[in-house]
Amino acid sequence: MNVPNLLTISRFLLIPVFLALYLDGHPVWALLVVFAAGITDMLDGYIARRSGLVTQIGIMLDPLADKLMMLAVVGALVADGRIPWAAAGVMAFREIGMIATGAFFHFRGKLTVPANSYGKLTTVIYYLAIVLLMLDQPGGVFVLWGAVALSFLTSFVYIASFRRLNGETKAL
Repeated sequence: MNVPNLLTISRFLLIPVFLALYLDGHPVWALLVVFAAGITDMLDGYIARRSGLVTQIGIMLDPLADKLMMLAVVGALVADGRIPWAAAGVMAFREIGMIATGAFFHFRGKLTVPANSYGKLTTVIYYLAIVLLMLDQPGGVFVLWGAVALSFLTSFVYIASFRRLNGETKAL
């Protein structure tokens, strides 16, 4: 187990910490946990690439940790009435679909597509929406819907990248 993969695993461990803090009425502390997860996300990728420690398990676990944290945040915000169910449903559909598809193809021996700039931009916009929503600032739901739309466009980029990476010529 290398350092980048340990950082990724730490993000899985931060999910229940976020939920406990947020659901116990400490949104600022919970937001700091989300930021800590974001920092470990940046660090694990940077260290892995810079040190030649990129692994297939890391490529698979990294986005899974991100998606599960995002689902936890969305679930908490829905439970708190800060975002509409429709937005949460669309986000959950996309995130669960990406998780299931990634796992399905990973276990079939296909290469997993690493994060790209579109995915990173989507994450930044999601984080902006989360900050606005958790701190009761205006525009949070609007920014969230923008991130949702971008996430679906990003999915198409990932599908095309997956097909190129794995030499696929037929429809998935």
